[in-house]
Amino acid sequence: MAQSTLVQSSYSNFFRSFFFTLFLYLQSAIHPVLYSSLSPSTFRKESPRSVNMLEKMEEINLDRVIEEFEAMTRDAGRVQKETLKRILDENGNSEYLQNLGLDGRTDLESFRACVPIVTHKDLEHYMQRIADGDSSPILTGRPITTISLSSGTTQGKPKYVPFNDELFDTTMQIYQTSFAFRNRDYPIEGGKVLQFIYGSKQFKTKGGLAAGTATTNLFRSSQYKSTMKAMQSHCCSPDEVIFGPDFQQSLYCHLLCGLLYRDEVQSVSSTFAHSIVHAFRTFEQVWEELCTDIRYGVLTSRITGPCIRAAMSKLLKPDPALADLIQEKCSGLINWYGLIQELFPNAKYIYGIMTGSMQPYLKKLRHYAGELPLLSADYGASEGWVGANVNPKLPPELATFAVLPNIGYFEFIPLKECINTLEPKPVGLTEVKVGQEYEILVTNSAGFYRYRLGDMVKVVGFHNSTPELQFICRRNLLLTINIDKNTEKDLQLAVEAAANLLAEDKREVVDFTSHVDLSKEPGHYVIFWEINGEASDDTLKECCNCLDRSFVDAGYVSSRKVNTIAPLELRVLRRGTFQKILDHYLGLGAAVSQFKTPRCVGPSNDAVLRILSENVIKSYFSSAF
Repeated sequence: MAQSTLVQSSYSNFFRSFFFTLFLYLQSAIHPVLYSSLSPSTFRKESPRSVNMLEKMEEINLDRVIEEFEAMTRDAGRVQKETLKRILDENGNSEYLQNLGLDGRTDLESFRACVPIVTHKDLEHYMQRIADGDSSPILTGRPITTISLSSGTTQGKPKYVPFNDELFDTTMQIYQTSFAFRNRDYPIEGGKVLQFIYGSKQFKTKGGLAAGTATTNLFRSSQYKSTMKAMQSHCCSPDEVIFGPDFQQSLYCHLLCGLLYRDEVQSVSSTFAHSIVHAFRTFEQVWEELCTDIRYGVLTSRITGPCIRAAMSKLLKPDPALADLIQEKCSGLINWYGLIQELFPNAKYIYGIMTGSMQPYLKKLRHYAGELPLLSADYGASEGWVGANVNPKLPPELATFAVLPNIGYFEFIPLKECINTLEPKPVGLTEVKVGQEYEILVTNSAGFYRYRLGDMVKVVGFHNSTPELQFICRRNLLLTINIDKNTEKDLQLAVEAAANLLAEDKREVVDFTSHVDLSKEPGHYVIFWEINGEASDDTLKECCNCLDRSFVDAGYVSSRKVNTIAPLELRVLRRGTFQKILDHYLGLGAAVSQFKTPRCVGPSNDAVLRILSENVIKSYFSSAF
């Protein structure tokens, strides 16, 4: 295996946390000064030179990283066997594996015979014991010291996910691989990055473990500024903005900071495409106020936080020329097309997760981006990583992720077995077939064994002997009443088709979600839309019919024709409804940078259903069948 690409596990916990979060949220900011020729001693916390250690890093050897990746993926089958053996050796003394009767065996046959396929629900009581302070080897051979929180937008509440040194190591390898390929095509030359990032609540679990989002831990670090300086790439905004008490105030100041440093901005990024679109939709509403702040060097009274005001006052100086330039740029745009490109002339690309539930935002993001390329981030989950984007020039809709065979052991359940089989029979990494769809099982050193990520992927090819995957959808985001089965992708396509009809009224869908209403027989699909203005009743009725016709699943169409599924309902929401949903999740401790609009709201997510129901202003039923 390409062991030289892994950072040794003796690094201090601080820098593990830092680089893990750095990969998740700062990839677009990185300058090529990383990680070849490092020794563990470089990172020892007790070193008096630790503050300056990143400034002494040698530049990453991009060619060598790519060569190591190519060598490893040429023999993915062998690497997978060795990876499974290593994981079971390291964690064989854990309570979980001991109870399954592996008895130290590390071969594939014993592993599959003894270890069941599981979901997060099967592991919740183990996670809770860890969070409550049980330091015995429960899921892993060594204690878990940090708990990450998922976004909570899929199930309605955040879930605990263990984070340890080994997960950090795989993160570093994913980072180095994707960075090598990305920087080869789109080199970053220092400068600044406009990042829409926001701190969130931190807390200690009952057992005293640190729990929270990775970004919050990162930006509270005393090493943050010196590290960004060492990488020659700075976030435009000061910490006070990132950790501001109010999201809207922080967003306004992020925009203001970006404008102040407009000539230095090399890229624009956020974890998810949604956050970037939201930011520039906000810009449309406040740009004149931003220009006034810049012209007179005085921050608007809408910013009330004393810490934010103090920090921004150090940056703001009267600059009528810059204000005039921004006003000229904005006034010259047609319907805000190319806004980002005009505001930040030296930006190389826009970066973030753009697959899955983020795809509906791509049309608007491209509108803002103009000619700037959109680069999709790598593929993973809170529970662990899967693949790197080694083809960064592909558009986000076609983004592929090459599985790294030494970061975990991967199995794939064929799509038909995911739906119809109680005891699915997964295949190995090198046994998948091009053109087929699968659900991924992950086994890694973070305490997950044959764990269902819940993601559906399609194999679109191979990079040497490792598959290249496209993300399709979340498995549990299915609209279904009886024999019908419509996925997140089906919903997205239906919304896109119907939203085209709004162009007649010069309107667009701001955001959307769905729900299966079973309160009456027969049940029916409900689609919720928030629109950027008024649309005529005739147009919305036709949109409703188009939505209904666009679900082409055979089970759905046949059920609609015989009325075993009732007519689809389109419910139009008040402006700002999805902002209320975001505020709800922020109140639960989620970070804005992790937020994903739930595309299918289940009956257990009663809080979001209540927000939606309370904000319906119009309702239409389909007459398509």
